[in-house]
Amino acid sequence: MLATGSGAEGADFALAERVTAAVRSVLGSPDAMIPLHEPEFRGREWDYVKACLDTGWVSSVGSYVDRMEQDLAAFTGIEHAIAAVNGTAALHVCCILAGIEAGDEVLVPSLTFIATANAISYQRATPHFVDSERVSLGVDAAALAAHLDRIAVRSGGLCRNRATGAVIRALVVTHIFGHAADLDALGRVCDDWGLVLIEDAAEALGTHYRGRHVGGDGRLAALSFNGNKLMTTGGGGAVLTRDAELARRAKHITTVARSPHRWNFVHDEIGYNYRMPNINAALGCAQLERVPDMLARKRLLADDYRAAFAPLNSVRFLDEPDYGTSNFWLNALVIDGATLAQRDAMLAALNDANFMSRPIWTLIHRLPMYRDCPRAELGNAEALEREVINVPSSANLADRR
Repeated sequence: MLATGSGAEGADFALAERVTAAVRSVLGSPDAMIPLHEPEFRGREWDYVKACLDTGWVSSVGSYVDRMEQDLAAFTGIEHAIAAVNGTAALHVCCILAGIEAGDEVLVPSLTFIATANAISYQRATPHFVDSERVSLGVDAAALAAHLDRIAVRSGGLCRNRATGAVIRALVVTHIFGHAADLDALGRVCDDWGLVLIEDAAEALGTHYRGRHVGGDGRLAALSFNGNKLMTTGGGGAVLTRDAELARRAKHITTVARSPHRWNFVHDEIGYNYRMPNINAALGCAQLERVPDMLARKRLLADDYRAAFAPLNSVRFLDEPDYGTSNFWLNALVIDGATLAQRDAMLAALNDANFMSRPIWTLIHRLPMYRDCPRAELGNAEALEREVINVPSSANLADRR
């Protein structure tokens, strides 16, 4: 446990205790660790997985894969969904289909999960890190526009980095913790500079921006169904697009680019073994049926956190932007102006009290493999790295009400 002290150390301890008390007012006093986010299986998961096993079709071909794609398209209102083995693979496919090539630069937030940058690197392109804003934690459109005005030129329909000469091909936007980035503003920047907009919606199934599900504003988008996401297929992801030709190509290259034939193995381009197995899709179909209920209970949990933290002046609950409806995948607290010592004191107190909590990701531009990549001024991202922590967020925690 933390020891009390005087001065700054004592103030850090007192703030950590107030934060812990606020979380305890929502979740009680657990005897065992409450995970940050865990899956729940309350629907027809057993039925569908057993039915899949009974057919013998458990790999990358089967009726559940097709059904899950159709159900995802219907749920999101985005015409085409292509199931993949995980969210990173889905994002890699987005990069391929967006025309990202070796030597290109791709604008991407430094404040995101590492997979967002890794998918760019798989194409031998270079991440170009940009700043985030404090409302949604998504890419700051105004700061991005100012950065491009300083460092880029548009020539021959292409956006180029004046310093490196590289084509800046695309912008990848992450919807952090299920809060929609400001897609209209970011779309205008992309239009002004001839950039392809890709949405990393790995954390944002069920999130809406101005009434429309995220993932349809960009040319392509990626979802994740990892075990810690709103719904899970164990591992899994999907590509979303409104473009029928891009959807056809996504399905083709995720099935090793094999041309249809009754028996011959003919492949017409480099493809990837990225297709979601049928048995995972069976689990996903059952999970997707329950997403509306999980979203409703996660919203109740967010309501409780919001009320619990309203009296704390120096700590705020990260709420949904006024232009969107969030899925509240991970609930986050922002300790305005925090030092690392204050943040870590809170994390220690929360975890000691059996509330699993963690800081936001280490900024990607600090990691050794990305340290030399081009970047904008990252003042907001660097502050948020010190200020943001996540607290338990599973839908089943609303059942404690």
